[in-house]
Amino acid sequence: MVEIIILIPFIMGLIAFFLPRTAGRRLLVITGVIHLLLSISLWIQRPAAMLAAYFAVTPEGLLSLIVISLLFFLISIYSTAYLKLAEIQSENIFTGSMLLFLSTMTMVTLSDHIMVMWIAIEATTLASAPLIYTYGTAESLEATWKYVLICSVGIAMALLGSVLITVGMDAGNVDAPVSFSGLTAVAKSIDPKWLKAGFVFIVVGYGTKMGLAPMHTWLPDAHSEAPSPASALLSGVLLNCAYLGIFKTNKIMYAAGLGDFSGTILMIFGLISILAAATYILKQTEYKRLLAYSSIENMGIIAFGTGVGGIGVYGAMICLIHHSLIKSSLFLTSGNILLGFGCKIIQNIGELVRRMPKTFVAFFGGFVAISGFPPFGMFIGELFIIIAAFRSGRYAGAVIFMVSICVIFAGFANQVMKISFDDAKAKHRLHVTNRMLWPQYALLLTSVVLSFWMPDTLYRTIIDAITSIGGGI
Repeated sequence: MVEIIILIPFIMGLIAFFLPRTAGRRLLVITGVIHLLLSISLWIQRPAAMLAAYFAVTPEGLLSLIVISLLFFLISIYSTAYLKLAEIQSENIFTGSMLLFLSTMTMVTLSDHIMVMWIAIEATTLASAPLIYTYGTAESLEATWKYVLICSVGIAMALLGSVLITVGMDAGNVDAPVSFSGLTAVAKSIDPKWLKAGFVFIVVGYGTKMGLAPMHTWLPDAHSEAPSPASALLSGVLLNCAYLGIFKTNKIMYAAGLGDFSGTILMIFGLISILAAATYILKQTEYKRLLAYSSIENMGIIAFGTGVGGIGVYGAMICLIHHSLIKSSLFLTSGNILLGFGCKIIQNIGELVRRMPKTFVAFFGGFVAISGFPPFGMFIGELFIIIAAFRSGRYAGAVIFMVSICVIFAGFANQVMKISFDDAKAKHRLHVTNRMLWPQYALLLTSVVLSFWMPDTLYRTIIDAITSIGGGI
């Protein structure tokens, strides 16, 4: 049954809390392997869920699930070496929370009922909050509370949006399951006023968790204070889960004939996020916060591309996949830099190319890839989005989009050059093991391969996911 993919990491996570301090490391990897194999099996055969009223295997859910599974597997391998060097005292809490986090994110990808989706996204907040507080410092405590409070307020607004959609069902005398598939089938009968209001609240609510500006304020602190494996999951996977809630609701809007309204809302929030990232990246002093603001930019790009429609939705999906792979690699690499120098301040880090040459290759390669250089996948996705914006006559939005990503590149490149080639003020303390390097290389290699060759199954799944909202190529 489909639900077993949710249950296995949940049960393993509960077990991990009661294991000796270091015993959970192997459990992370074992669960990662099992989860990856089960996720791949869903691509071979798509069984019906036992609780079909609440869960379903959808194209967009499959895409998110395979990304989650692959990233967790590689991050779990990295974590086994990271935990030996990072001096984390409560390893059982860290490993248990990581596994519960995997379970809740998996639940998001398989949720079809609109309220189960809300519960699952809220559960990701509760499962991941202990990860941010892992080091127990005053800064990490502040970041954790900010994360919990801001995201919980956002999720409450998403709950209100979900309720408003059900009110629209009553107003239109609609009798249908309160699931995304059921609501999409009867969307034209739902009162459009309530649908519009519900969508706005859902975008603001789930957009808070996705990191869209101006609801993004929790994200830089949380990514900066969490251990690097947790940061990789927060950026590479959690943001995608929140986007999935918006994407599924957007399908209802398109089915109701309100695609122009929902698309405009997404484009506005997307451009605001890109502009906010451009503003803050220029003055960042910490490299983990720099990567966090880059994630805000990328979420803005994805939202803008989804709103533009047409080939832009395909570009957004390409960016979604490649952002997950590349940004996870960059956050793992930032963990190597933090362990190597014991400092997060950019001005104190330098000569990475000489002191940590293997880490430098992963770090610089990730920067080039996430910046949208050809022929990397981010370039292809952004190019499709720009073409779609011009095709649809949204010239002002396209210009703002292009200028902002150029500004972001300039600010990002300036900081990367300092880290890579300037003199270092902090002493280089230790060398990381190969086990803390090859997961980053594997992630970047996967991105490169997908830039040149995409399996037909993956391509067809993307097309199936975006066709219902006017996407295509």
